[in-house]
Amino acid sequence: MAGMRLPLWLKISWTIWVIVWIPLYWRQYGAQNFLYFCDLGNLLIAFGLWLESPLIFSWQATGLLLFQTLFAIDLTGAFLTGKHCIGGTEFMFNPHLPLALRLLSLFHVVTPPLLLLAIWRLGYDKRGWKLQTLTTWMVVPINYFWRPEEDVNWARGLFFHEQHVMPGWSYLLLYLIAVPALIYWPTHFLILARLARPHERGRSRLHRRIALTERLISGPGLI
Repeated sequence: MAGMRLPLWLKISWTIWVIVWIPLYWRQYGAQNFLYFCDLGNLLIAFGLWLESPLIFSWQATGLLLFQTLFAIDLTGAFLTGKHCIGGTEFMFNPHLPLALRLLSLFHVVTPPLLLLAIWRLGYDKRGWKLQTLTTWMVVPINYFWRPEEDVNWARGLFFHEQHVMPGWSYLLLYLIAVPALIYWPTHFLILARLARPHERGRSRLHRRIALTERLISGPGLI
C-alpha cells in the first residue's frame, strides 16, 4: 500500500460505484448502452485504478477528455441558465428518468479530472491514442449495425440523428478516419505537451545528475 501512486480510497470508491452503476444502467438502458465509449471507460478506469496502468488511462484520456469536458460545460451551463449551449445533457433534466440514475450519470463530470490525476501520477503512455483508435474501429461498426435506431456513439449520424447527406457506409468510413485524426491525435498531442513532457524533462534531469554523480565518484580516467 505504501508504494501505491493512486489513493486506495479512490480505487475502492470507484469500484463500489461501478458495482452499483452496472445493474441500474443495464435495467434502464440495456446491454447495448455499455458500448458507449464513456460507459466502456468506466469499466476500464476501474481496472486502470487497481493496476495503476498508464496505458489504460492514456487510452481512455484520448477518447474521453474532450467529450466529457463538453458534457460538464453543457451541464453546468444548463443548470445555471436553463439553456444547453452544446447539447447532450438534456436527459439529466428529464423528470421521467429516476433521480438516482441521473445522479449516477454525473460520472461524466468526474472522469476528466480523474484521468488527468492518474496521468499526472502515473505518466503518459504514447500508445494510448492508437489503442483508442483501434477501439473505435472495433466498436463503431458494431454500433452501426446493432440497433441502428439508437445511434450509439453517433455511428449513424451526429447528435443522435441519422444523417442522409451521404451513403451510410461513406459516413461510417469518414467517421473511422476523421475521429482519430481530429480528436484522438490532437488530444494525444495536447496531453504530451502539457503533462507528459514535464515528466520527461524531470527524468532527463535526473539521468544527467546520476551520470554526473557517477563520474565524480569514479574520478578521472576510471570510467
